[in-house]
Amino acid sequence: MSKKRFAIVAATALAAIGGAAAIIVPIAAASAADCATTYSSSKVYTGGMSASYGGHNWNAKWWTQGETPSKGGSGVWDDKGSCGGGGTTPPPPPPNNPPPGGGTCYYPDWHAGTSYAAGAIVKYTNGKYYKASHENPGYDPIISTWFWDPYTCSGGGNTPAPPPPPNNPPPGNGSFIVSEAQFNQMFPSRNALYNYQGLVNALSAYPSFGKTGTADTQKQEVAAFLANIDHETGGMIYTEELNTAVWGTYCDRSQSYGCPAGQTAYHGRGPMQLSWNFNYKAAGDALNVDLLNHPDLVKTDSAIAWKTGIWYWMTGTGSAGMTSHSAMTNGSGFGTTIRAINGIECNGGHPDQMQSRVNKYKALVQILGTSTGPGTLTC
Repeated sequence: MSKKRFAIVAATALAAIGGAAAIIVPIAAASAADCATTYSSSKVYTGGMSASYGGHNWNAKWWTQGETPSKGGSGVWDDKGSCGGGGTTPPPPPPNNPPPGGGTCYYPDWHAGTSYAAGAIVKYTNGKYYKASHENPGYDPIISTWFWDPYTCSGGGNTPAPPPPPNNPPPGNGSFIVSEAQFNQMFPSRNALYNYQGLVNALSAYPSFGKTGTADTQKQEVAAFLANIDHETGGMIYTEELNTAVWGTYCDRSQSYGCPAGQTAYHGRGPMQLSWNFNYKAAGDALNVDLLNHPDLVKTDSAIAWKTGIWYWMTGTGSAGMTSHSAMTNGSGFGTTIRAINGIECNGGHPDQMQSRVNKYKALVQILGTSTGPGTLTC
């Protein structure tokens, strides 16, 4: 809870007997804490870092960028009380965040990249309010309409309670086995869809991914995942299947839900090249995202794209008889992940493509400072 400092000003009046003048003796006010460095919207703050804003010092509870310090929003900022001096004078609070209690409806501004729990209410840049219908990592309310609903703000004198901090706050670099610097070294020329923060934001979908076993096992699993993704996307370059001539072949009309987004809407997209209407339906159901009706989210939303890749990694078995996650955590080895993802490359089917995956895996574990681990490398 925030500490409040009060400046105490008192006066002692002494009336002298016999009509002498009253004497006022002031007591000096307690000085406020020095202000930390002024908050910058372009700076990354991690847990424990401080900034000053609006005449107060604030401490970040976890990773954040672009979320102005306040007592609302995602709850990432802890108000440490008023400050004065010692730092650059911070700007006043923005005019579209009026102080609470004055009869004006008040909700925090929406910020891209900030995690919002279901039920969170924000004020968008157009001055309108939106309520999160599903938990999301800061999707645009007027673009990602599945995650947000318009909200009518009726006003009132009470400040609404801010939404609780998300159960899975955005992890900092130190909580994922691969650092951002290592990721950039692995994929310096990647497509913007395949960005590091999107991958970090996707981890909450399957908490055991990259978190099972020893540190070496964790590194080997993530390296195996990324090596296969690198192969599926042509080096983290392509976001959807290049052969448009076959796009119309991935609609299985025997499914009761059909192909509501269109005959050609279910071609390969994203890091694992998700394809077929039934796979979009299954992935969407597992991730609580309507991919059957909005399949393009897999090529436009980084976190959702990564989540579909992790979804298949954690649930798909292919011809391996086990998931890729199991293969990398039970000692079966990298070769088994190839069987789970594209078994036609195994047993001499496409040896060059199989070897391409193996070579990338060897390169990635080297960057992470570990070995290729137990089990077989090939299939």
